[in-house]
Amino acid sequence: MDLRPEPFEPPAPIPRTVPPSRLEIIRTVLRNPLELWGEPSYTLPWIETSFVGQRTVIINDPGLIRYVLVENAANYEMSEVRRLILRPILRDGLLTAEGEVWKRSRRAIAPVFTPRHAWGFADQMLDRSERYVAKYAPADRAPMVTNIAVDMTELTYEILSETLFSGQIAAGTDGFAASVDELLHRMGRVDPMDLLQAPPWVPRLTRIGGRRVMEKFRGIVRDTMDARRRAIAADPDTVPNDFLTLLLQLEGPQGLTTDEISDNILTFIGAGHETTARALAWTLYLVANAPAFREAMHEEIDTVLASGAAPVDWLERMPHVRAAFEEALRLYPPAPSINRAAITDDHWVSPDGKRVEIPAGVAVLVMPWTLHRHQLYWEKPRAFMPERFLPENREKLHRFQYLPFGAGPRICIGATFALQEAIIALAVMMRRYRFDVTAETDPWPVQRLTTQPRGGLPMRVTAR
Repeated sequence: MDLRPEPFEPPAPIPRTVPPSRLEIIRTVLRNPLELWGEPSYTLPWIETSFVGQRTVIINDPGLIRYVLVENAANYEMSEVRRLILRPILRDGLLTAEGEVWKRSRRAIAPVFTPRHAWGFADQMLDRSERYVAKYAPADRAPMVTNIAVDMTELTYEILSETLFSGQIAAGTDGFAASVDELLHRMGRVDPMDLLQAPPWVPRLTRIGGRRVMEKFRGIVRDTMDARRRAIAADPDTVPNDFLTLLLQLEGPQGLTTDEISDNILTFIGAGHETTARALAWTLYLVANAPAFREAMHEEIDTVLASGAAPVDWLERMPHVRAAFEEALRLYPPAPSINRAAITDDHWVSPDGKRVEIPAGVAVLVMPWTLHRHQLYWEKPRAFMPERFLPENREKLHRFQYLPFGAGPRICIGATFALQEAIIALAVMMRRYRFDVTAETDPWPVQRLTTQPRGGLPMRVTAR
C-alpha cells in the first residue's frame, strides 16, 4: 500500500463539461478567461471552434506546436484579438512589434540578454534581494503577515531597476505595485470590442479608466529617457553601459525610433518584470503547501550558501529551488496564452497520419494554461509535483509540452535573466524565513495579461 500523501492540488477552474453559450463566453472572458475552457481543451491534441465568425484552432500536440511556433513560424503572425489587447499598452515594444520593427528591436536588444551577459547581473540581483528581505526583520521577533504578491512585484521592480537601468528609473517603489495592478486590470483584459475585432479607434469601455495609469507609466519612461540623455550629453564616459544606454545609442535613422525605444522601456518596466513577480509569489504559496519539498529546498539553500558559491552558480547548484519555480510556472504560467494567425493556407500531418488544416486567417491558439495541465502529457496534471523538473526527470518531458517562455523566434528574450533572478531571490528569502499560508490565504488564478492571484496572497513570515 502506498502511504505517501497525495500531492497538493492548488486552486484552479474545473474544466467545463457543457459548452458555454455565446453570452456566457463573453461574460467569462470579461471576468476571467481561465474559467472558459472545457474538458476537450485538457484531453484532446487539438480542437477547432468558432466564435463571431472567427475560426480558431486550439493546439496542444507538442509536434503541432513545434510546427507552428518554430518550423513554419514565418507563416504565423500575432492574432488580431491579441494585438487589439496588447498594443494599446506596449505599442511597438518587443512583445507586440511585428515585421521589420520587431526584427530591428530583437537584434538590438539581444546582446543584453545573452546567457553570459545575464550571468553578469547575479551580484546585483543578490544585493537587491538582500536589501529587500530586510523588510521582514520584524519576523525575527514575532511572526508577521504580508501580501507576498505585492512584495514580489516590488522586489522584481527593484532588481529590474538596478540591473537594466542602474537604479535610474524615474520612479520609486512606493505605490508601484498598485500601479502595475491597476494597469493590468484596466488595460490587460479582453474587451467585448476585441472579441468582435472592432477597429482600434472604437472605444473600449472596460479600459477607459486605464488611461490615467497608462499616462503615468509613459511619463516615467519619458523622464527616465530625458535624464539619461542629459547625463550622456554632460559626460558620456561616466554613464552606465546598461540596457537604457544601449537603447538610446541605437536611436536614429538606422536604428530604433524614439517611440520604439520608449515602447521597449515600458515593456520591460511594466510587463517584463511582472511575469517573474507573479511566478515568485505562486512559488512561495505552492511550497508552503508541500512541506517535505520545502524542507529539501531549505537544506539545499543552506548547503549552497554555506559553501560560499557565487550567486552566478546558484541556478545550477539548487535543483530543488529551480524545480519548485518551474513547477509554479507550469501550474500558473505568467503568460497563459500564445496567439497566432495563419498568413497563408497551411496544414500539418501527425506521425499517425492525422491531418490538421489551417486556412489563411484562422486563429491558432496555444494555451500554456491548458497545455501545462493536459491529461495526455502530464501525470496528475493538476497537482503540485516539482520533482517533475529535477534533473533526473527532465528528459521525460517533451520540449514543446512546457512553454512558460514561449518557443521559436519569439521566445522570451529574458528567460535566462528571469530564472537566475528567481533562484537568487528565493534563496535569499528562504534562507532566513519560512513562508506559510494563513486563514485568509485563498487565491484564485485570474488572467489579466498575466496569471494573477485574485485578492492577493497573504502569507505568514516567521524566522527559521
